[in-house]
Order: sequence, then C-alpha cells, then structure tokens
Amino acid sequence: MQSVNECFDNVKEDYLKFLNKEKIFGKSKAEKITSLKKIYIPISFWIENKYKKKGETLILGLAGGQGSGKTTVTGILKIILKKFFKRRIHVSSIDDFYKTLNDRNKMSHAIHPLLKTRGVPGTHDINLVKKFFDIIKKKKFTKIKLPKFEKAKDNRLKKKYWFNIKKKPEIVILEGWCVGAKPQSNSLIKRPINILEKYEDKDLKWRKYVNEKLKKEYKKLFAMIDYYIFMKIPNFNMVFKWRLLQERKLKKRSHTTKKIMSYGEIKRFVMFYQRVTLQMFKDMPKTASVVLTLNNKHQINKIRFKN
Repeated sequence: MQSVNECFDNVKEDYLKFLNKEKIFGKSKAEKITSLKKIYIPISFWIENKYKKKGETLILGLAGGQGSGKTTVTGILKIILKKFFKRRIHVSSIDDFYKTLNDRNKMSHAIHPLLKTRGVPGTHDINLVKKFFDIIKKKKFTKIKLPKFEKAKDNRLKKKYWFNIKKKPEIVILEGWCVGAKPQSNSLIKRPINILEKYEDKDLKWRKYVNEKLKKEYKKLFAMIDYYIFMKIPNFNMVFKWRLLQERKLKKRSHTTKKIMSYGEIKRFVMFYQRVTLQMFKDMPKTASVVLTLNNKHQINKIRFKN
C-alpha cells in the first residue's frame, strides 16, 4: 500500500514550485509543508480511494466563495494525483463555461439588464458542461474541446485556444463558486439583501430567473457529480477582500489593462454573488463530503471528512 511519506517525498518539490509560481508568499516554508502533509495529501488519498471504489471516471465538485483559493487547491490536487497516483486528471472551472459577452448582452435586453454581468447561475453554458459529463460517462470516449474564458476580456476565447481532451480522464474536478448551489424558497427571494437587489431588481425578475436556473438546469448538472469538497470561508466580507487580491493578481498576469476591475467595481460585483454564496454557507457544510475551513489569514486550518 502506498504510504503518506512516499507521497510526500514524491510531490514536495513540484508542490513548492507550484506555490512559487502562483505567488503564494504569505506562508513560511514550514507552514506550506504542514499543509501538504495535513491537508492536500489526505484529500488526494481520499479521492484515490473513491476513484478505486467507483471503478470508472470520478466526478468531483469543488466549491468555495470567490477568492477562497479554489484554483490553487485544485492545482495542488492535480499535481499529487497525477505525479504520485499516476491518474489522468482534468480540472475544469465553471468560469470557463460562461456564456459569451454577446449572449449575455442579448439576455440583458430580453430578460434583465443585470444578466450582462457574468457570475450568477444562468450566465453559464450549462449544456456544454453536461455534454462533457455525458461523454465521460459513456464507455466509448470521444475527444472533446472545452471552452476557455478570459476574465480580463470578459469573453470566451476563440476555439483554437480551447482545452483539447484527447483521452478519457480518470478523475474530473469541476471547481467554481456556485458548484453545488441550491435554490431558495420564494419567501427568501422577496427580501433584498443588498443595494444592488433593492434598487436594480425591484420587480425580483433577476433573482427569480437565477433561482429558476438553480431549480432546473443546474440541479440536473450538479446531480451528475459524485462528491463535493467545500471551502468554507469565515464570512462574506472576506469575499470582497480576497476578490480584491485576486483582481490585483489578474492585473499582473494580464497583458491588457482592459476589464480589470477597480475597488468600486469589485464592491458592486460581489453583490451579484452574495445571495447564492450566503445560501451555500448554510447548505454546503451539510451536503459536502469534505469541508475545508479557512481562517481570516486565508489558510485552511481544519479539514473534515464526512464519507
């Protein structure tokens, strides 16, 4: 049987290199090593066991508030599962499945102006994700191209830049802020929770549209996921704080200054996410198989396996 120590020796170097590349500088080397041993390796062993038990492609959902570090966590899990367990793994972000700017413009005219802003359920091309999951679940795998979205341009990239999946993955992780989100009752929908809802969605049209999407298309998609991992953040204020950090990172990486959000724009932007995020705070710790609790310093300080 493969041991935790063997795994640690095998992936340590790649893990530290990845953290440097991601510009994770706030932690000491000792803290990073502890996280690898106590958090990432145990989750990877848990995933490997679930994959072996299923005997075919395992689909995982990884959710957490904006800026919680989902991309970093999935990047680390990918290193361990690929290098040590020799698994074919594909990580998809639900963000890559955002509808094009043109489609969202059409929706903003036909349904509600707030639907121009990417993020909420209803602004993703759920049929594309479903098609990918359907192909994975078939015995005979056919290669597939998956979209890539560039946030700095607020649009989908041309097909030639898409992800090319030639071989059937053994493990798929779909990560995203609303992965696994559940709809709310009509009585909860009626009460605005921020100034955006109060003044720009007076007739509840936007809220109801998003909620209906969660009841139907998103519910069907999320039912195709085998297990959920949830990153529990301390409170909603952290979403703004961490999103601000994320945007600064994006600015450094992007070759264009176009579409990078200012302080005020981020403040408004996170209001779009608030309702669904707060509901997930209540629902996901009950339904997720693995819950990672983050502290105010952006560190995972607790891990809970439920099954």
